[in-house]
Amino acid sequence: MSLRVIAGTARGKKLLSVPGDTTRPVMDRVKEALFNILQGDVVDSKWWDLFGGTGAIGIEALSRGAAYVRFSDLNREPVETILKNIANCRFTNQTEVRKGDAFSMLAAQPDKQFEYIYIAPPQYKEMWVQALKLIDDHMGWLTDDGTVIVQIDPTEYEEMDLKNLVEGEQRKYGSTLLIFYDQK
Repeated sequence: MSLRVIAGTARGKKLLSVPGDTTRPVMDRVKEALFNILQGDVVDSKWWDLFGGTGAIGIEALSRGAAYVRFSDLNREPVETILKNIANCRFTNQTEVRKGDAFSMLAAQPDKQFEYIYIAPPQYKEMWVQALKLIDDHMGWLTDDGTVIVQIDPTEYEEMDLKNLVEGEQRKYGSTLLIFYDQK
C-alpha cells in the first residue's frame, strides 16, 4: 500500500511504511472521511497519535493546520519511520516523538492537554479498551472540549461503561470503524 498525505500543506508527500507487518496503515478513504468529519476543528489543535505506526494520522493533521502532534509507539521501527516521515514533510518543529508503552504514558501525570487523542492499536488485542479506560481515568490529557477517536475493526467493538467519556458517533468504512468519544 502506498501511503501519502492527502490534503493540506504537505499534500502528495509520500510516507514510508514500517517494515514488516507490525502496523496497519490507515486507508486513504478512512483518513479522508475522518478529516472531513473534523473539518476546520483541526486548525490550531493539539493531537496525540497514541499508537503512531507510520505517523500518517498525525502528519495529516499537521498538514491540515494542527499546531502540534505527539506521536508515541512502543517499537523502534515505527518510531524511526515516524521521525523520517515528519522530517520529509517538514513538521519537525511541531512534533514530539516518544518511544514507550502507551499504557504507562496514559497512566502518568498529564504533562500536556490535547484536543484529539487518536487510538489505532494493533488489532484484536483489546488494547483500545485499555487505552480508552486509562484516558477516562486521567481526563487531564484532554482539553475541556477534547475528543478521543478510536479506529478498530468492527468485530472488536464493545460498548463500555465510562465515567467521564460518552460514545458519540460511529462511522464504518469497510473493515474499519471510527468511534468518537466526547466528554460527558
